[in-house]
Amino acid sequence: MAKEVVKHYRLTAEDARSFSDKAKEAGLTESDYFRLLITQKPNDYPEIREGIKSLINEVNRIGVNVNEIVYNNNSRLYRQSDKERLFAYMRRLNETVKRAVDDFGNH
Repeated sequence: MAKEVVKHYRLTAEDARSFSDKAKEAGLTESDYFRLLITQKPNDYPEIREGIKSLINEVNRIGVNVNEIVYNNNSRLYRQSDKERLFAYMRRLNETVKRAVDDFGNH
């Protein structure tokens, strides 16, 4: 979408410096940082995007392991150790999701 509207705001030198520093910390231009602040979309935050990407990778890895255990169960190859592994994976999944919620908030 084309950005057609230009707005001008007055800031103190200290506020302007603080705003510029925060935009740099976020790895954004001041314009992008301003838009981020007014939209407040969690996916706009680089650290949240990275956290979500990491969470998706972790869930996928756990899913592969769970599928192997289910396959073994359906093939009558299921062992007690498989059950223990399944519980360990589910615990890890729950901990990872909880950590993501704690780090990024429950939006």
